[in-house]
Amino acid sequence: MSDDEREEKELDLTSPEVVTKYKSAAEIVNKALQLVLSECKPKVKIVDLCEKGDAFIREQTGNMYKNAKKKIERGVAFPTCISVNNTVCHFSPLASDETVLGEGDILKIDMGCHIDGFIAVVAHTHVLSEGPVTGRAADVIAAANTAAEVALRLMRPGKKNKDVTEAIQKVAAAYDCKIVEGVLSHQMKQFVIDGNKVVLSVSGTDTRVDEAEFEENEVYSVDIVTSTGEGKPKLLDEKQTTIYKRAVDKNYHLKMKASRFIFSEISQKFPIMPFSARALEEKRARLGLVECVNHELLQPYPVLHEKPGIGDLVAHIKFTVLLMPNGSDRITLHPLQDLQPTKAVDDPDIKAWLALATKSKKKGGGKKKKGKKGEKTEDAGNEEPMDAAPNGATSQE
Repeated sequence: MSDDEREEKELDLTSPEVVTKYKSAAEIVNKALQLVLSECKPKVKIVDLCEKGDAFIREQTGNMYKNAKKKIERGVAFPTCISVNNTVCHFSPLASDETVLGEGDILKIDMGCHIDGFIAVVAHTHVLSEGPVTGRAADVIAAANTAAEVALRLMRPGKKNKDVTEAIQKVAAAYDCKIVEGVLSHQMKQFVIDGNKVVLSVSGTDTRVDEAEFEENEVYSVDIVTSTGEGKPKLLDEKQTTIYKRAVDKNYHLKMKASRFIFSEISQKFPIMPFSARALEEKRARLGLVECVNHELLQPYPVLHEKPGIGDLVAHIKFTVLLMPNGSDRITLHPLQDLQPTKAVDDPDIKAWLALATKSKKKGGGKKKKGKKGEKTEDAGNEEPMDAAPNGATSQE
């Protein structure tokens, strides 16, 4: 076996060290999500919450592998975003932004952490109010959560990406909601947050993806966004975009001094992972980022919205799953609020999908004890009847 082959072999989930790094990143991002959620209150500035999430991830990862023989990269894999109501994703404002949370807002919190390039991402939806969530807000969150539970059970070796696409659309329709177009669930690898194997959220749109089969020892970011509206998000204001990722395969000689300065800073601080423009010097960044994006040196993550002013609500559930030999291990999530959706789902296909086990029972499985108090989703024993499933049949923590 050549050195290259050995290196490739070691970076797979067959290596216990790799699994540990994924799970350590997941533990940190789950705690970061809990911290941000605990601070979400009316009149709190969104930018302050985003900063707290990122700072916690930097601090916690910074405490790990301090004495490693070779430097281990670690930190934020995706900046903390808090997108409210009809805003779909990627809202992570600059320090000067004054946007605050309001009573009754439906918040989507999205974030990621990595250790040595092994990435754990999570997104969670929360309504800023006391008591159970009711009405269409409950429907849209239940749709996202049930679709996530179904996706988890269908992402197994031998199944195809189109099986998941079709199933999650069926789930959303059962709640009279839509899966939002253009959202992709990606395979992840070391230092790769958006791998080539993807699951399309909605079939039949302009976006085309290659048919692919799930395989053992793969890792996926499963990204489900649901809407009470049309599910066709739009970019309303380019100035809201603050998250970018360096396009490592592109080169261009930048003309403006500000652009060269910013691109040099990005290349040093954020060579691979997405980052927030908050981390750059704000005035120079505004000038320089435009030229970098125009020449495709940076990939922007635009802030997208459902139609404003008509009360459309959007929910977002994202999790990281390891396709282990003994089944699917969902390593990121947070329990949902008590949901009281207006729709009861009786579809036999959806019920059958939810009844599937996420873990296969193997003889002599001595490793199952890891984790605290039922921390990991075990198997079909977790499943509840369909009308209860939206409340997070997999509450961990």
